Amino acid sequence: MSPLANWLALEETAKRPALVAGTSSDRIGTPSGQSFYATLSKNLKRETGLPIAPYAGLAYGTYEDRLRPIGGLSLGFTERFSALVVYDGVNYHPMLNWSRGRHAASLILVDRRDPGVSYSVTFGGRREAKEEAGP
Repeated sequence: MSPLANWLALEETAKRPALVAGTSSDRIGTPSGQSFYATLSKNLKRETGLPIAPYAGLAYGTYEDRLRPIGGLSLGFTERFSALVVYDGVNYHPMLNWSRGRHAASLILVDRRDPGVSYSVTFGGRREAKEEAGP
C-alpha cells in the first residue's frame, strides 16, 4: 500500500500557475512502486473564454526508476462536472469527474480501454475553510 498526499505549494493567481507536489502509487498498471511529482497548473478561462485548465510536470517513479514528463487537460462542463485527460508519462487516461464540496468521484478509462472508478474526500486546507465561511 502506497501513501497518497498532495501539497499545494503555491496557489494559482491571475498571473501565476499553481504549484502542486505530491506522492502516490506509481503509474496506473504497475504492480508496485511509489511516484513523486510536481506540477504546474493554470485555469485559462479568463485568458481564452473556454473552461480549460492544463497542467504539466515531472514525476519520478520507483517501479521503473526513472523521471518522466506528465500532464493533462481539464474541461469544465458545469460547477460539478468536468472531463480530464491525464498523461502519466506512458499512457493516456480519460476521466469524467463529479465533485461536491469535499467529495469527488471519477469514471476513468485506464489506458483508454479499461473502465475504473475513483472516490476521494479532501480535508484540511483553505478550500474547506472558504466553504465553511460561506459566500
